[in-house]
Amino acid sequence: MLSDRVLVKTEQAEGDRRSTGGILIPATAQMGKRLSWAAVVAVGPNVRSMQQGDKVLFNPEDRYEVEVRGDDYIILRERDVHAVAAERLEDSAHGLYL
Repeated sequence: MLSDRVLVKTEQAEGDRRSTGGILIPATAQMGKRLSWAAVVAVGPNVRSMQQGDKVLFNPEDRYEVEVRGDDYIILRERDVHAVAAERLEDSAHGLYL
């Protein structure tokens, strides 16, 4: 990865999903702006706030998709990430982390 780019892999396929109550929601259902979680696979040398293995929250509309050896990944800029969730950040006193 170059510069401030982050390579992530989403946890679930974008398709039908189930609500917490068990209702099947089709992929064609109209949803409002909904952010998505993904796992960080690789980071560029200028990325400061995340590492491989962290989970990040991002807007699915601000992404570039790429296929590498049959697996689908998403390339983001560091500035397009809204939140970082990682166990190593629990004791940090600065920033807002989930």
